[in-house]
Amino acid sequence: MRIELPSGTPAELALPVSVGSRHSFARGVALSPDIMGLRPLFDGLCARLAADHNWAICAPEPFPGREHLSVEERMASMGSLDDERQVGDLLAAAAVLRERAGVSNIAVLGFCMGGMYALKAAGTGTFDRAIAFYGMIRVPEAWQGPGHAEPLEAVGRPKACPVLAIIGERDPYTPPADVEVLEQLPNVTTARYPEAEHGFVHDPTRPAHRADDAADAWRRVNDFLAV
Repeated sequence: MRIELPSGTPAELALPVSVGSRHSFARGVALSPDIMGLRPLFDGLCARLAADHNWAICAPEPFPGREHLSVEERMASMGSLDDERQVGDLLAAAAVLRERAGVSNIAVLGFCMGGMYALKAAGTGTFDRAIAFYGMIRVPEAWQGPGHAEPLEAVGRPKACPVLAIIGERDPYTPPADVEVLEQLPNVTTARYPEAEHGFVHDPTRPAHRADDAADAWRRVNDFLAV
């Protein structure tokens, strides 16, 4: 169901169906969508993760008030986004999960652009785990702006949580040099897929989708969040 965060940002909230008056969720997950934001693909994903894993999910819209923008327009406006709002909405999503679901262990998980923000949120000290599906390790040059801090710096902060980075080795948004630097950080685990391009997990309609690699990536995520 759609809710509104204190910032005015819409978010999808998906809670597992529980029997009886007491709710017991395995964990909370603040989910950061890809650049196209909330849509049926992510509504369905949130619902499935809640139902299949007993996770409480809250996913903010990355372009609130601008949901009508095309992918080209969103790409062109990336430099105007601000970490205070984007990461702030993920922190607000965590607060919703604490209040509505009663969970204390909350992860942040994101895809593509959302994976970049998951890396940034990993350094806030709010989350116990962070998962970045092909998230940009450094802000792409075309996206740079005054509101952007570097994801790599956030992951390297002393209070940063453990991170799992899902990487396609044919992904131009996660170049090998960046991945190698990320892997040197002691709190980072990477899962590399040699034949995978960008966006190979979350959208089965994409030409880049790789069903076997996607299944393996989700298995790794489940193990990582079960700790």
